[in-house]
Amino acid sequence: MAKKSKQLRAALEKIDSTKAYSVEEAVALSKELNFAKFDASVEVAYNLNIDVRKADQQIRGAMVLPNGTGKTARVLVFARGAKAEEAKAAGADFVGEDDLVAKINGGWLDFDVVIATPDMMAVVGRLGRVLGPRNLMPNPKTGTVTMDVAKAVEESKGGKITYRADKAGIVQALVGKVSFEADKLVENVKAFHDTIIKAKPATAKGTYITSLTITTTQGVGIKIDTNSL
Repeated sequence: MAKKSKQLRAALEKIDSTKAYSVEEAVALSKELNFAKFDASVEVAYNLNIDVRKADQQIRGAMVLPNGTGKTARVLVFARGAKAEEAKAAGADFVGEDDLVAKINGGWLDFDVVIATPDMMAVVGRLGRVLGPRNLMPNPKTGTVTMDVAKAVEESKGGKITYRADKAGIVQALVGKVSFEADKLVENVKAFHDTIIKAKPATAKGTYITSLTITTTQGVGIKIDTNSL
């Protein structure tokens, strides 16, 4: 613990907490100051000036990062018949119907993404209490309730991320791994930034993005100057 706090202090000394860095500087610093013993995840966190209690100011969606996430998602698909076969052919890790509902209700949660065909939502709805709080419930807005299960599976395996503003208007998203080349991380951050800008509610007043921070697992937060994006 003493070693970690020493590393943390050293990292904090290299960061000017009053400064917002360019995206390139922030990415370089986050890579340099990562002291995790594993290939840490890199995340961004947006503080948005929105009121999520208003239906027209809720921000939620999905996008495919240009350079992927560095993580292979375990994909579960609720489908039957030809659509189930399509999901398996596309590389889904788990495909089923009521059998999967029983398994999940029994405590099994070894998956990262849940996709369902529209006709299966009555079945999936029984898992609301389990999947809802974990942000795993299939939703048309994130492209996870669809008849095109093959495309949904391929995107989920190829770097698709979902995002959602919490009650405080904060949106967090995975943008890669520390092992990524700096320019690839920068490209992912910029692509996600464009998505957040496009998602700005028409009714949001004042400064939309109040702060943007990049951090690594166990690392320290580094502010990004949004003008650099």
